[in-house]
Amino acid sequence: MKSIHKHFSKIAHKYGDLRTGDLEPILFIQKKVQNLTKIEAGDVGCGMGRYGVKLLKYLGERLHLTCIDMNDDMLNELTKNFNNDNIVKNFKIIKSLAENLPLRTNSLDCIFTFNTIHHFKLINFLKETSRILRNNGYLFIYTRLKSQNKRNIWGRFFPKFYEKETRLYELNELIELFKKTSILRLESIEYFKYKRKAKLERLLTLAVNHHYSTFCLYNKKEFEEALKEFQKNIVRNFKNTDRIIWNDENIMFFITKNKDHEQKI
Repeated sequence: MKSIHKHFSKIAHKYGDLRTGDLEPILFIQKKVQNLTKIEAGDVGCGMGRYGVKLLKYLGERLHLTCIDMNDDMLNELTKNFNNDNIVKNFKIIKSLAENLPLRTNSLDCIFTFNTIHHFKLINFLKETSRILRNNGYLFIYTRLKSQNKRNIWGRFFPKFYEKETRLYELNELIELFKKTSILRLESIEYFKYKRKAKLERLLTLAVNHHYSTFCLYNKKEFEEALKEFQKNIVRNFKNTDRIIWNDENIMFFITKNKDHEQKI
């Protein structure tokens, strides 16, 4: 965990250039919360605010967002990014672990988390969520499954990438964890598929800069050897290395807190 924390501190200033922030999950959330006139919400594991910016733009003045992360460097970048996007109100920043949030019981309408649950002790985070959400509140979890990770450009062509990334979950594992917090009810599952395009040079830049924390799980020699083999694999499998096309996949879980549901169980 210390090495991962150090990794995010190191790349915080360039993280926005290395990672893609998808709009589709924000539009999905926008539809689900259209009945709420005021939304007090938390973005847990907010990082440098890639999705926080989109949430505040697309949900508008009714959203009051608490941005939560444990990394000071990421939170500093979030402040800069919000200022650059002229977002100066309706948000606050808290430094905290996801499993022990300094928020009042029954205080939020929504909790969001984007591509971060593999960094949490998930069952503890779910218990915190069930405490903090108001009754009939919403939890949105956006992540990728192990099998989705195996099918992307890195899982297919970067040696040991899929094998080393053991922190991700499969669908059945997540569903079982949700069941353990009986007050939370899984309402729906949304699948996302994105067509990506990049030059080989760009892919190498992403890997060298460890745009996925998975690359921190390699030692230096392992990574250098894997990077060389990755380049060979791309050349073998794509005729035009200036136009490499692949699919990325993600999944979103829409979950509600319902005390009546707990009583029925």
